[in-house]
Amino acid sequence: MGDEGGDRGLLLSLILRAAITVMLGAAVRRCSVAAAAVARTSPRGLLHPTPAPGPAAAIQSIRCYSHGSHETDEEFDARWVTYFNKPDIDAWELRKGMNTLVGYDLVPEPKIIDAALRACRRLNDFASAVRILEVVKDKAGPHKEIYPYVIQELRPTLNELGISTPEELGLDKV
Repeated sequence: MGDEGGDRGLLLSLILRAAITVMLGAAVRRCSVAAAAVARTSPRGLLHPTPAPGPAAAIQSIRCYSHGSHETDEEFDARWVTYFNKPDIDAWELRKGMNTLVGYDLVPEPKIIDAALRACRRLNDFASAVRILEVVKDKAGPHKEIYPYVIQELRPTLNELGISTPEELGLDKV
């Protein structure tokens, strides 16, 4: 009798393992079908034709690769300037936008930082303004010429808004 519980657990484990195997196999097949469709439309695919997928594969529309729209640098900058220029932006949206920007492999253009600093001013959030400048310096990394350039471009805005740089506040020595 004590073995029935163990047998039941073993049986459930085997059933679960089989179900996972079937699902993973189906996902791999769907990705293979999608990749084959892409290969047929690419120049390389024309050199090496692949058989057409069956009717079941045509029904499923699974995206197994990324092919989002590509925006130009100007469109990217304009999108972020517009985001930070929203008159009703709140502190959470400001932080969310900056966290998203920090996640990209780039140093934001001065016009984006300008818009973010003005959003900080509308929110009376001096700490976030200084933190944004710290993040820009950090994102510049070993490229020592980037941060001074950004500060030079932002100097009129910093003076207008009364924002001190981290260096002026002595935060670079901490």
